[in-house]
Amino acid sequence: MTSNLAAVSYGVKISPDSLEGVRKVLADAGAEVSAESQEGDDRFGVFTSEVEARLESPDDLSALRRRVAEAAVEGVDTALVPTGLRQAERKLLIMDVDSTLIQQEVIELLAAYAGKREEVAAVTEAAMRGELDFAQSLHARVAVLAGLPAAVVDSVRNEVRLSLGAAELVAAFKAAGHVVAVVSGGFNQILGPIAEELGLDYWIANELEIVDGALTGKVLGAVIDRAAKEKYLRQWSAAEGIELAHTIAVGDGANDLDMLGAAGIGVAFNAKPAVRAVADAAINMPYLDAVRHIANV
Repeated sequence: MTSNLAAVSYGVKISPDSLEGVRKVLADAGAEVSAESQEGDDRFGVFTSEVEARLESPDDLSALRRRVAEAAVEGVDTALVPTGLRQAERKLLIMDVDSTLIQQEVIELLAAYAGKREEVAAVTEAAMRGELDFAQSLHARVAVLAGLPAAVVDSVRNEVRLSLGAAELVAAFKAAGHVVAVVSGGFNQILGPIAEELGLDYWIANELEIVDGALTGKVLGAVIDRAAKEKYLRQWSAAEGIELAHTIAVGDGANDLDMLGAAGIGVAFNAKPAVRAVADAAINMPYLDAVRHIANV
């Protein structure tokens, strides 16, 4: 069975020589390469090849992706993307927030006001590596915020910075008529204004409980964990009439794994090793808008 793919290589050090390993892996797999094109800007380059490969099952594609990743040189990554996704009339982009859409981990910024930043950062790292149950770790981290004035939420919101290329990525997807969503283990109080500013179609996060002008150290309702992230991907794609095969999910931590696995293509963005090992593609540079080239938007 022949499958049509695009081999999209991108990186800050991309060059003809850097692509030789990819070409060899594809050739060894019996793939035929045609219609090569190059683009990019002064931040990173992009090289795309149309590929016909003999793949009998999804496992064959996963295996080919692993071989391509193993052949990568430092500073360049390659995504193998089904042509059907790249050519789809409507797509859904769904992203994690902390350390993906934005550069920071909001819980750590909040914890700094309680003098607990290092302690909370260590727990966050362990949770993102998949070493701790996310919901339990979130409750433990939020507990240290008890008693902080609600005004710290506004202060933290002013500290948050979008990832490089994030606004451009969202604008490009929206301008092309696609759907953009974010789902976060962070907090609505921070995400809400960002979502409105970017014009996101869907967004959800956890809700910090605030009573009498102070944080209680609790979150309201069910925690947005890895199962919830996948649930909202499926729910929102169904609501928009978009096939899962035409969805792109982006995240960095273990909390994103179910969402990345369910999407048409799951992209690990400067992710933990355990996430990079199983994601369909990886971006190992600070420019989130590389996702545009993967998705052909």
